[in-house]
Amino acid sequence: MSTTRGTTMKLLHICASPRLEGSNTLKVSSAVIDGLAERVPDLEVETIDLFQGDLPAMAGDNIEAKYTLMMNQPIDRAHTESWKQIEHEIERFRSADAYVVTAPIWNFGIPYTLKYYIDCIVQPGYMFRYNEQGYPVPLVHGKKMVVSLSSGGDYSDASPMHALNFNEPYLRAIFGFIGITDVTFVNAFAMDVGPDIRSASLDGALADARRVAEDDGWLELAATTAA
Repeated sequence: MSTTRGTTMKLLHICASPRLEGSNTLKVSSAVIDGLAERVPDLEVETIDLFQGDLPAMAGDNIEAKYTLMMNQPIDRAHTESWKQIEHEIERFRSADAYVVTAPIWNFGIPYTLKYYIDCIVQPGYMFRYNEQGYPVPLVHGKKMVVSLSSGGDYSDASPMHALNFNEPYLRAIFGFIGITDVTFVNAFAMDVGPDIRSASLDGALADARRVAEDDGWLELAATTAA
């Protein structure tokens, strides 16, 4: 297994699971991160625990600032201090080279804290802009993302429940909207179906996580960030 030395790759782990030791989703994302740490010795990992931290509200001064930006107008001075909290989260996201998102399926979609976070950071002029024709133009490029996804039921391609997995298509759409199209999902489905199925599914997901970490694309990304 090859590694790259003398480089630093900044990885942002966005954790949307309220469980810690008992989280199947977190086990899978941890396997990805551990595997990357073996390949990129100077990997820098920052974790945003969405169930523990306080995100700025998209209401009050901040919602007024958002709509001001959407009209291509400067932010009112009265809203500047509040908006700086939004800009801090945006900068924390944009400064990363790659992302691991821990996102279990809740009621067919993503946990509410992850949606809250996305609504906080996906802002015009920072993550995307509109061109002269009014079409959105993504502003985030050259990034990689891995999403660790687990679910109680079976949402695999062969399952009749597959169409109810709105987690993956939404995350691909919103992050693709801002320019992140290199997105890999590592799925641990059917965690509540039965012990044998659960064990086999989790083992398969952990094996997939290790394979994802071994992809040479990470070395290419690390080399690019060091250039």
